[in-house]
Amino acid sequence: MSTATALAEQLLYRPEEAAKALRIGRSMVYEEIRLGRLQTVRIGRRRLVPPEYIAKYVELLKREAEATA
Repeated sequence: MSTATALAEQLLYRPEEAAKALRIGRSMVYEEIRLGRLQTVRIGRRRLVPPEYIAKYVELLKREAEATA
C-alpha cells in the first residue's frame, strides 16, 4: 500500500500528516490551526484533523482565491 493510499484511508490526521496531504509546511498547519482556519478535534492533549476539515480548509482557500481574482 502506498503512503498516499494509507493517508486517504485515515480517519484522523496528525498535523504533520495533514501538512503532507496539503503539501504545505508543518508550521503553516499549526499557524492555520491557531488562526481557526483549519479545524481540529482533541483527543486528550493531541490535536487531530479529520479529512472533512481538510476538505473544508481547501474550500476556504478556493473561495479566497476566487474573491481576489
